[in-house]
Formats: sequence, structure tokens, C-alpha cells
Amino acid sequence: MSEMIAEETLARVQTRMKAVLEAIQSVYVGEQKVAELLAIALLARGHVLLEGIPGVAKTTLVKTFAATLGCSFRRIQFTPDLLPADITGTFVFSPGDGVFQLRKGPIFAHVVLGDEINRAPAKTQSALLEAMQEQQVTIEGDTRALPSPFLVLATQNPIEEAGTYPLPEAQIDRFLIRLVLGYPSARDERTILRRFLAPPATPEAVLTPEEIIELSSLVSRVHVEDELLDYVVRLARHTREHAQVYLGASPRASLALVKAARARALLSGRAFALPDDVKALAGPVWAHRLVLTPEAEMEERRAEEIIDRALAEVPTRGTAR
Repeated sequence: MSEMIAEETLARVQTRMKAVLEAIQSVYVGEQKVAELLAIALLARGHVLLEGIPGVAKTTLVKTFAATLGCSFRRIQFTPDLLPADITGTFVFSPGDGVFQLRKGPIFAHVVLGDEINRAPAKTQSALLEAMQEQQVTIEGDTRALPSPFLVLATQNPIEEAGTYPLPEAQIDRFLIRLVLGYPSARDERTILRRFLAPPATPEAVLTPEEIIELSSLVSRVHVEDELLDYVVRLARHTREHAQVYLGASPRASLALVKAARARALLSGRAFALPDDVKALAGPVWAHRLVLTPEAEMEERRAEEIIDRALAEVPTRGTAR
């Protein structure tokens, strides 16, 4: 069993992450839950998929979040003619030295924004797979490590289908959290109009790469009871056995939920995870991983409905079957 996290350490994590949340909300106007989910992904060292129609500030949110981290940031605009080498880089011959030198692509950054990721074909999308899973890329047989920490934040428009290429399940599974951004409330939209009468200042960096690594390392020390693991297993089996689900939550999805729950506990100043952490994150962590049956899709059912029903029907106490 890992050593419990000291109270002063928990308080420091809360203070530092609160500063990140406040910096994000100084520019981004919307639900506090959005900023909190980004903070959870940061602590859990997981990638985030942001979905929403154009104009709901997906890119602004990502750029603001990246600015608070004190990390290198690169943006990749995905287009149908984008090549894998445009992301990873390529070896270029240097006449002066007489050797091939690596010209690194934009993937070599701490925080990478993949804008409109579903506009690039599968071959180009797959260039991110190794990077997201292994934190490395292979260029012409040469494997290079990526900076640490490494975080991919990708955006896509779920409505428009013309000229887009749906992400394959293997790629979607690499995103720890999916954030769905909708229209703001009337009050928030008025605040946006007022705030952006003059361009808001870019928030100052709150963290450093070294501090992010230190804070995220504490997630593995957050205690998880066997009873909570049994609860996650029961929820996963419920999705797999549901009549309207073709592919339910996989063991990797269960691992992702537990990791995110530990990160949320740390963000909340606790050294132990609770069922409430699992309930709060089951939707953002699992909804994009479930594949519904064709009949359910024709009925316009949503994965979030399946997960909400599982949370309502599966007891928090019991033994995994």
C-alpha cells in the first residue's frame, strides 16, 4: 500500500490547481465543470477530446488552458491534405554537414492542440496514436521520446459530416475525457459579449512542466478501496450487458475511470477516492467509448443515457460478479 499523502501536500495541490482554474475562467466563460475536467485530465496525464459546433470557444478554451501551464504549446490544423510527416516531422538532408537531420514536427510540444481532428484522413489521424499511448513517435524507423508532460487536446465538430473522417474506436479510446460544449446560457453569453469588447489578456503561466510532473505523480498515491473497484466493475458489466449497447466499457475504460476518479479526489483535497468521484466522471470518461447498436442509434439514443441508467440502477456496495 502506498504512503498516504500528507495534509499539507493536499492543501498545496488544491491551492495550485485553484489558481489554474481561476486563470482559465478569467478568459473562458462557461460551466466551472469544464475547467475542472481539464484539470483532472492534467493530473491524470490523460488526453481530452472537445466536441461542439463552431463558435463555442473550443480553441479559445484550449489556448487559455495551455497558457496557464507554463509549457510549450503547438497547434495543428487538421485538413484533408495533411500528411503524417506534417505532424511528426521528417529527416532532411543538410548539405553542409552531409547528414540527414531531424526536422521535428509540431507534435514535439508539451501541449498539442489538434484542431478539427476529424478533417484529416485515418492515416494522418493514426500518426497521433503512438504519441498519445506511448509518448513517443517513430519517424522513418527512428523512435523519439516526446516532452514530459505531454497532453493532446483535440477538437471536432460532431454535427458536420461533409469532408470529415470519423475517428476510429482505437483512437477515441486514447482520450481519457470527452468534453461536449454547447451553447452558453443567456447570462454567460452576455458576459462573453462584455468581456470581449476588448481582447482579454492572455493569462500568465501558473505552473511549470516540473511542477505538473510532481503534482500528477501524486495521483498514484490516492487510495482506492476494493469496494470501489467492485463498483466500477459492476458499472462496466452493466454497459456490456445492455441490450442497446454493441460494445460496452472495456477494461481499459475501467482503468481510465479509476485513474480519473483518483485525480478528482486529489483535486478535491482528498487522499482517497469515493463513489461520488466515479459517478461524476463516468459520463465524460465512458460515453465516447461506448458503441450503441444500429437500432439504438436509429432511435437517437445517447451513450450518456445508458451510463446515467447504470449509475441509477447499480448499487455502490456489493460484489463484482
